[in-house]
Amino acid sequence: MKIKPLHDHVIVSRLESEEKTPGGIIIPDTAKEKPQEGKVLAVGPGRLGKEGNRITPEVKEGDKVLFTKWGGTEVKIDGRELMIMKEDDILAVLE
Repeated sequence: MKIKPLHDHVIVSRLESEEKTPGGIIIPDTAKEKPQEGKVLAVGPGRLGKEGNRITPEVKEGDKVLFTKWGGTEVKIDGRELMIMKEDDILAVLE
């Protein structure tokens, strides 16, 4: 199924977190925190400004991003867990 975000929404796939600590201890799934890094899969056309002009999002497909801990909505599409969030929930693009 294809999904196209609206307005200033962004579809992000979380990146997997490390399963071991630097000391070599394996972290079980129940103790892991969800990563706050992800890859942008799709970007909406942007929000409308006060004068009706479209404000283009700063992120683009393929960007690796850092987002807020509680930002976005988790959805499951075609067996994949994805996040739909507003562009404002994205804190930075990782280079």
